Amino acid sequence: MTDAEAETVPLTVVDGDERTELSVEVGRNLRRVLLDADLSPYAAATRRLNCGGRGICATCGVRVREGPPADHWHDRLAARFGYPRLSCQVTVDGPTTVELVDKRVWGSREPDGEG
Repeated sequence: MTDAEAETVPLTVVDGDERTELSVEVGRNLRRVLLDADLSPYAAATRRLNCGGRGICATCGVRVREGPPADHWHDRLAARFGYPRLSCQVTVDGPTTVELVDKRVWGSREPDGEG
């Protein structure tokens, strides 16, 4: 398979009432895909003040509704306690659905029974 024929998978991004369907190359970083599509995972205050995708500031959180299991230590804790996962630590490797989180800086916990 050549680079031009790279395998792609569907990515659905939910932002409030809007849904955006993207076709993403397998293996791409979710944070980078979102930024390239002008779909920011950041709050207004953290669009410029963030760690640049190194997984240490916890400001690029999204809710992964369908997609890869949590394998980064932060994402395993986030999943356990209902917090958003870090988009910078998610690799798109199959059909994925994510929800952008309404937040001031970090995403809040999901109410009990929804996580």
